Amino acid sequence: MADIFLPLAVLVILILAVLVLVLFRQNHFLRQQIEGLVFQKTSQSVKYGKLTEQFIPFTQDFPFDVQQFRFIGNPIDGIVFDEDSIYFCEFKTASSQLNARQKKVKELVEEKKVKWFEFRLR
Repeated sequence: MADIFLPLAVLVILILAVLVLVLFRQNHFLRQQIEGLVFQKTSQSVKYGKLTEQFIPFTQDFPFDVQQFRFIGNPIDGIVFDEDSIYFCEFKTASSQLNARQKKVKELVEEKKVKWFEFRLR
């Protein structure tokens, strides 16, 4: 009986080792698939946001005259040149947030650190 137990135990251990290896590889493959899908979703969200930004000034909800809006794109979406004020505009969709550069621009505007510069080419 002891003669059969040892080879049977080795066989069970080998089967379990192969099973663990197969499951590890499957787990690795599935993780790569998930990472790819997450990247695609993020990329698609960014593209959707950039496309949407182009149309926001033409919507009924936009509170300014679209003729007064100038698209910049980066680091902020645009500027509205109203008769009495100038507005720096950033459009966001869903739960998107200001990035670090946009936060800095907002801070500079709120601290009134905006200057006029005129350059003349001679």
